[in-house]
Amino acid sequence: MKTSEAIKKAQEKNLSLVEIAPLAKPPVAKIVDFGKFKYQEEKKARKVQKGVKGGDTKEIRFSPFIAENDYNVRLGRVREFLGDKNKVRLVVVFRRPQLGKKDFGYNLLAKIVTDLGKENVGIDMEPKFLGRNLMMIISPVAGKKNA
Repeated sequence: MKTSEAIKKAQEKNLSLVEIAPLAKPPVAKIVDFGKFKYQEEKKARKVQKGVKGGDTKEIRFSPFIAENDYNVRLGRVREFLGDKNKVRLVVVFRRPQLGKKDFGYNLLAKIVTDLGKENVGIDMEPKFLGRNLMMIISPVAGKKNA
């Protein structure tokens, strides 16, 4: 139908002619109440935005000489955060006498990555000392489900 005919029909019904698919050949238009149409489009956009999750960075702190049970509990929390598509900052906190044994911190972070599965975890920041803390940032690999 010609554009002028469509506009006349829309005006007769006190509605608007809204272009739905401008890139289609020929372009697709609909006669609708523009306010209602705009509301429905915003509703769709909000629903899509609500489904988007991630971007948050969660932090889990470890001691270089952590007990096995404490380690397993914290590892479970890391898996939970990664499952929710969050980045995780792993921090190994050293106290003054422990600073002479930095290798334990590097070994602990390596153990965490291997326990999580190297193919499931992406390393965003390699282990690095910042003051008394050894930090590393990991994120879930897209397309994989951690659990």
